[in-house]
Amino acid sequence: MPFYSRFLFFLILLVFSNLGTSQSINLKVIGENEVSTATIDSLGYQKSFNNYKNLEIEIQNLKIKLTKRGYIDTSIESITKQNDSLFKAQLITGKRINRIRIYYPSDFNTEYLNLIHQSKDNNYFELRITELETYLKNLNSTIAEQGDPFSTLQLINISKLASDLISADLKIVTNQKRRIDKIIVKGYEKFPKSYLKRFLKLRTGKSFNLNAIKEKIELLNDLRFANKIKDPEVLFTQDSTTLYIYVEKTKTNNFDGFLGFGTNENTNKIEFDGYLDLRLINNLNYGETLNLFYKSDEIDQQTINVDANLPYLFSSPIGLQVGLNIFRKDSTFLTAKQYAKINYQINAQHKIGIGINTTNSTNLLDDDTDILNDYTSNYYTLHYNYTKPQFSDPLFPINFWLDASSGFGNRDNNLGTQKQSVFNIDAYKIFNLNNKNSFYARLNGATLISDDYLDNELFRFGGINSIRGFEENSLVANLYGVLSTEYRYRLSNDIYVHSILDAAYFENRLTNSKEKLFGFGFGLGLLTNAGLFRLNYSSGKTENRQFKLSDSKIHISLTATF
Repeated sequence: MPFYSRFLFFLILLVFSNLGTSQSINLKVIGENEVSTATIDSLGYQKSFNNYKNLEIEIQNLKIKLTKRGYIDTSIESITKQNDSLFKAQLITGKRINRIRIYYPSDFNTEYLNLIHQSKDNNYFELRITELETYLKNLNSTIAEQGDPFSTLQLINISKLASDLISADLKIVTNQKRRIDKIIVKGYEKFPKSYLKRFLKLRTGKSFNLNAIKEKIELLNDLRFANKIKDPEVLFTQDSTTLYIYVEKTKTNNFDGFLGFGTNENTNKIEFDGYLDLRLINNLNYGETLNLFYKSDEIDQQTINVDANLPYLFSSPIGLQVGLNIFRKDSTFLTAKQYAKINYQINAQHKIGIGINTTNSTNLLDDDTDILNDYTSNYYTLHYNYTKPQFSDPLFPINFWLDASSGFGNRDNNLGTQKQSVFNIDAYKIFNLNNKNSFYARLNGATLISDDYLDNELFRFGGINSIRGFEENSLVANLYGVLSTEYRYRLSNDIYVHSILDAAYFENRLTNSKEKLFGFGFGLGLLTNAGLFRLNYSSGKTENRQFKLSDSKIHISLTATF
């Protein structure tokens, strides 16, 4: 056999012989008596190892476990080799200590004792040994939240007071308290500074508290125009603390519209109606919102609404909302309403406001009447808004919405001055039953309180955003309430189908009518690249009119985000 062949054969034989002889080593740990051994076994430990070093590490870890359980005198008596694969370790655990009394210094903040519900009358507190590590961690975290992230705790002068009680002195090593000196936004450098200060409530000069900062950063998920990229980071230098926040700007502009068609009861011809709703959010990087709404109804009504919402003016918690609404009813009357509101953002979800509304209505007919007349009204208003988003769900981004307002003022015309009050509410909630099933409920209503009424000041409702199955704004009332419900089932993350079951009640003092309305139908939603496409088929009936399939309405809408 050639030399190289013999060498290769020898090398292979050597490798396989080493693999065949290599084996793991086992560990058995005993105590000084049967009770001690049972205690050790109850803690559990690893019994098989690849090398002796790992075996020694496991024995040290076992000793630490026993110490934390109160066996503070635990010592390693011996480690002996029984045979080629077994090592026996003997630990002396001693008697278990159940409690520890900790004396704190005179400058200790006794409010920290609330963490363990201890009395503040003594200069010490007592704990179970098993609670010691958890409490000290919580205490250190609490001190760090007061602006000292590098503080440390030590137990010194440990001594035994009784057979199951030891004592120790608490030593707190503090450092210079830290404050936020600089905040840097990464990813979306033009993120509105007012939202840092007012919405997230982050500002320079405040005491550094990393846990509180992380909680505030999570509020970014409640914003439509920005998202958190990752957790904040902090740069500590000898004399400064810099906070880095990672944010990305999101697409939030909305274009919403629908096309509706149904059969006219009188002419039996198909008639069309529709609307345009354009919302521009944060295009100027101030968190502002601009709305443009236009609707043309199948009964010859037009609505135009222009609205601007400017939050956190001059970095204050005060915002301003102004708008103009114009409504025209064929050739009967024209109403223009101007409004201005001052809003105060309490927190990310709650907002209150006060405002003023001025309305001018013109009778377009030749003669004024008792029920159709030129008038001017002025109201002082109060507003409240609550929003709970779930922006992680593109199909249903808002989980809970509540908007309530009230107004008190006068209406003036050639018949005199009339005191009036108006109340509005619009609220909806999504009840998520599971990943596929949810239930949607919306309550929408308003009431006008007055001694007498004009037709051109009454509420007009009905249609896709009110009670479905009826023509847009075809219902006239001085008081109305609509309950809209949907049972929704997700076919996938992008498609859902739903039922339509609506009910309404309204009163019209001018016609002395009170009526109950019902809407039935079904619909679907499809999230496409262009936006959210919705199709609704619904039919309405009154309390005294039978259901007719010919009165059904089909509504198509598309909400695009750009």
